[in-house]
Amino acid sequence: MSTVPGNPSSISSSTSTTDAETLRRRRILSSKLYFDVPLSKVPIIYSSSYDIGFLGLEKLHPFDSSKWGRICRFLILDGVLEKNRIVEPLEASKDDLLVVHSESYLNCLKTSLNVASIIEVPPVALLPNFLVQLKVLYPFRKQVGGTILAAKLAKERGWAINVGGGFHHCCAGKGGGFCVYADISLCIHYAFIRLNISRVMIIDLDAHQGNGHEMDFSNDRRVYILDMYNPGIYPFDFEARRYIDQKVEVVSGTTTDEYLAKLDEALKVAGRMFDPELVVYNAGTDILDGDPLGSLKEPNIALLFLLLSF
Repeated sequence: MSTVPGNPSSISSSTSTTDAETLRRRRILSSKLYFDVPLSKVPIIYSSSYDIGFLGLEKLHPFDSSKWGRICRFLILDGVLEKNRIVEPLEASKDDLLVVHSESYLNCLKTSLNVASIIEVPPVALLPNFLVQLKVLYPFRKQVGGTILAAKLAKERGWAINVGGGFHHCCAGKGGGFCVYADISLCIHYAFIRLNISRVMIIDLDAHQGNGHEMDFSNDRRVYILDMYNPGIYPFDFEARRYIDQKVEVVSGTTTDEYLAKLDEALKVAGRMFDPELVVYNAGTDILDGDPLGSLKEPNIALLFLLLSF
């Protein structure tokens, strides 16, 4: 009896994929980012470490890197939130980040010039990398921990908010647009394994296209992406746009009524097209009137990074 051997390259590729998935699963299961939160805490996640401030360099970019702390201070001052009921996340470790990111990408962050390019603040390239790690990347890693934990809290409580995060321009192998780590992609992969979730909807209402998570889930039918963005501003990622399940383009100058009408219709369509177990809602303040980045004109919409579980 004669046999036809299988294609060696196909077998090797399949084995490599299986090994990578096994390693990813092991990293997720051994992570400390999921921890039990007492019921006395509300499912709102924030750390004072989120805020980025160092020698005024943060002011060289129009992105407001101290807004997270101001949001919480406003809520506390207004009596909406008690400081001692906020959940403090852990910092994402290298092993946590390797669930999505490549070793080579994480290594490139050890060069200040690369970090400066990603966050679009050229003078950062001149700083010793240990300072960049401490003053820039550590705050980002804390926010990643918050986003990942938010999915667990949403599953347990029905909703959760990470006041930071939402770095939707970063994908597995590339950062950009002030987004260093792919916290949305990481959050979803953790949910797949730790929460036994298989259907996730991303509703991205930041004024910029969420090209990072779009690339990461380009061939993953477990994830449905509704992205409502201004096509006339950064990142102009036409390849990533091919992977948006529901694309809603809003041009510069769009008013509140126009925006909300389009959003209302988009949400109805999304509800008919997909039945999620978890919704990741990413919303930037850059859709608000007067924001230097978004070029839209919505004056009265309050936005945070929110996860909902059904």
